[in-house]
Amino acid sequence: MAMQRYAGQMGQMGQLRRVRVMRVPRVNGTALLLVTALLAYGSSTGVAVAQAQPTAASGYLPGAVMSPPRAPGPVAPASAHLRISEGQVGEVGPGGTLTYPSVTSCLTVTVRLQDGGMVGAHASLFQVPGEYRSDRILAAVEQRIGGRGVRAVEVRGAVGAWDPSYFTRAIESYPEGAQVPVPTEPDPDGLARAVADGLGVPRGKVTVEDLPDGDQTVG
Repeated sequence: MAMQRYAGQMGQMGQLRRVRVMRVPRVNGTALLLVTALLAYGSSTGVAVAQAQPTAASGYLPGAVMSPPRAPGPVAPASAHLRISEGQVGEVGPGGTLTYPSVTSCLTVTVRLQDGGMVGAHASLFQVPGEYRSDRILAAVEQRIGGRGVRAVEVRGAVGAWDPSYFTRAIESYPEGAQVPVPTEPDPDGLARAVADGLGVPRGKVTVEDLPDGDQTVG
C-alpha cells in the first residue's frame, strides 16, 4: 500500500512516466506485489536513487572524525511529556515536561528556550549502543536549538562522577592502557564552563546541581 501511494504521489508531481504492477503467486497463497517505475526528469539524463539514512548517530570513530549528528525530529506538542533515556536528546514545546529516568551516574542538560520550550539531553558516562556518547551529545543539543534564544541551562545529576573533559573527550575514546581523567572531587564550575562552551552560550546562563537520585522530571 505504501508503494502504491508513493507511485500516485510521484504521478501527481509529473515525474512518474510509467508504472507496471505485477502480482506473483507465492507458495502460501499470498501475493507479492512488485512495482517497477521508470522516472524521467525533463531533460535530465541522470538517474536518481533514494537511500535510507541511518537513524543512530553514535559509534566510536577514531581521531578527530565525528559521526554526523541526527537530524532534529519534529517539535513535540505543547502539552507533551517526553522521556529521554541515556545518550538521547529530545525537546518539548511550551507547557511540556521532560523526564530523565535512572539518573545515578549520569548528567542531564536541560536548555530552557526563550519561547518556553525545552531541549534536553541525558549524558551517560559510558556510551549506550546506538546513542550519543558524552563528547558528542552537546553538539546534538546545539544543533537542535538552532538559532533559537536560550533563557537558561540546567545541569543536574552525578556531579562528582564527571570530569569536565568528558564532554570533549569521552571515556571510550582513550586507547587501552591510556590514563583516563578521574575526578577527585566535584567540579560544578568546570562542568558549567564545559557545557557553556559546548552549547555556545554565556557561562552565566548555566547552573549545576548535584542530584544523583534516580528519575528527574523537569517542567
